Amino acid sequence: MEARLKAGIWVKALIRRCDLAAIGVAVLARGDPDAGAILLKLSPREGGCTVLAQARRPDGAAIWMRATGNAPVSESEAEAYIFRQRKRDPDLWVIEIETGAVAELLESPILAA
Repeated sequence: MEARLKAGIWVKALIRRCDLAAIGVAVLARGDPDAGAILLKLSPREGGCTVLAQARRPDGAAIWMRATGNAPVSESEAEAYIFRQRKRDPDLWVIEIETGAVAELLESPILAA
């Protein structure tokens, strides 16, 4: 099992990577700085949104799951999903990234559905 980085530090590092790549990024909701789960809302300029949720494989390795499915969804569908998750977990971080291609920004793989 790999060591886990505090959520607040991980978010700061992601923001820095986005800044270096000239990709717009915003923190929509701050979660628990130590152990909050993280959702990424991908909003490319071409339209449609995808929400990625942090998860763990059985061996403990970190992965990202396409929480809203393989195909992009409307902004309102993505926001509704995020709203439901925040109601269940108020310690959840929500980060919006203005691109659909984030694989190079993430150290963990995105699970193919």
